[in-house]
Amino acid sequence: MATEIERKFLIDPKKLPPLPKPMTIKQGYIPAEEVTVRVRLVDEKAFLTLKGKAVRLSRSEFEYPIPYEDAVAMLEELCVPPLIEKKRYELPYEGHLWEIDIFEGENSGLFLAEVELQAEEEAVTLPPWVTKEVSQDRRYSNARLRLHPYSEFAER
Repeated sequence: MATEIERKFLIDPKKLPPLPKPMTIKQGYIPAEEVTVRVRLVDEKAFLTLKGKAVRLSRSEFEYPIPYEDAVAMLEELCVPPLIEKKRYELPYEGHLWEIDIFEGENSGLFLAEVELQAEEEAVTLPPWVTKEVSQDRRYSNARLRLHPYSEFAER
């Protein structure tokens, strides 16, 4: 079984180094009980992802490439709007690959960094542009941001 172990952080965008070319991501969620079902377009590729419930920093994750045209149809016909749209940048830092997400639309102004780990106890050196850890704050999950976007947050 595949397991995703990740930590998530807010970012101070003024401290970010120059960023490489981004990936353009558009994703939606198919309503389901007990599991998250995500359809994602990344540039010209498409994926279907199933995620289990999180226990601390870990959860099961299964991701499969699917035909692009099928993903577009799923986003239009099966996913509940709105969609999550963002630019993703990958930055290596101190032995880890960090994914920097800059959100668009109703989540505009949100800058998140994620780092995937091999074990929950794995040591990570935080880059200088990281501010606050939000790994266990469910408001910052993409599925939740779809329902309650960053533009609605009282504290920002």
